[in-house]
Amino acid sequence: MGELVISNVDKIYRPRRKAPVHAVQSLSLTVKPGEITALLGSSGCGKTSTLRMIAGFEDVSHGTISLDGRDIHTLAPSARGVAMAFEAYSLYPPLTIAENMAFALKAAKLSTAESDAKVKAMAEMLEISDILNKYPTSVSGGQQQRAGLGRALVRKAGLYLLDEPMGQLEPQLRAILRGRIKHYLREHKCTTILVTHDQTEANALADRIAVMEGGILQQYATPAELKLRPANLFTGTFIGEPPMNVFNAGVRTDGKTVSFAIDGGVTLDYPANELSAPVSNLLSKQQRVAIGIRPHALHLGKGPIKGKVVSCQWLGDQTHVAVEVAGRTIVSVAQERVSQKTGSDIELNVAAGDLHLFDAASGGALAHGGDLA
Repeated sequence: MGELVISNVDKIYRPRRKAPVHAVQSLSLTVKPGEITALLGSSGCGKTSTLRMIAGFEDVSHGTISLDGRDIHTLAPSARGVAMAFEAYSLYPPLTIAENMAFALKAAKLSTAESDAKVKAMAEMLEISDILNKYPTSVSGGQQQRAGLGRALVRKAGLYLLDEPMGQLEPQLRAILRGRIKHYLREHKCTTILVTHDQTEANALADRIAVMEGGILQQYATPAELKLRPANLFTGTFIGEPPMNVFNAGVRTDGKTVSFAIDGGVTLDYPANELSAPVSNLLSKQQRVAIGIRPHALHLGKGPIKGKVVSCQWLGDQTHVAVEVAGRTIVSVAQERVSQKTGSDIELNVAAGDLHLFDAASGGALAHGGDLA
């Protein structure tokens, strides 16, 4: 499978009108052969426009897209060697599910026996073997979506584009199929782009995730890197469930102690040596920072952060405690069962090594866990 290279790509809708829409801005990223990349972001972030430009359904306003060293952005969709599964099912109504899935195989002139074997194996993986002889209008939306996904995966292509491929499935089936699909893509070395707004799906399937917002690529990294070393405040707060807690704070240090004066009257003091010399030196030049704390790193118990319990929820394997602190609500996650009454006073603490520090003005990352970003 080929390498996909997107270089300085822009997509501008209505460019000659008074209010053009710059949906994708100077996007550059590379997907290695056999790699699974997720385009992740909220509605309107530019991920679907990017996918449609790769597929050839939208023109590229500026920039280039190449697959295996061949520029494809000027080619017709049928000439790009790309397979695509849409969130909308896009099946052919006059054909059975089996015929829909085999459509591209027949165009590739596979024998009937080979085509039937591939369709049968794919249907078993997607758990739609029992509907192969039915027509699209007679099966459920989730079954149609799996048939569309199977039609894309069963063919041989240089690149696979999956647009919210399991959005219509119930959670239990989706969890099962995610593992099977990832194994299939890796086993067959399928270079793949997945578009999703679901963090769980992106984390489960992708080798790397491209986080997008406002048409701009915010960060392109592995799921672990996005969680541990977000490039900016947007990525830090977007990635993770529950979301990262954020405080705005002033910074002061005397070389021995670093103090964060959080807006609202809370002060966090740490020995400078807990933050590493480079971070301490950096903070001596900062007046304001944004402090990010993951809910799992915010611990209940004696500490400088004092507040009142807003809610306490046991979710079966962890407890989420919402606390009002300095005029905002933050969340602490405990792995054990915790009982806290609503309205009761509570204290929390966080280690210096669990702080994520961002520039208050630009939002760019300054430090993570005591190391420079």
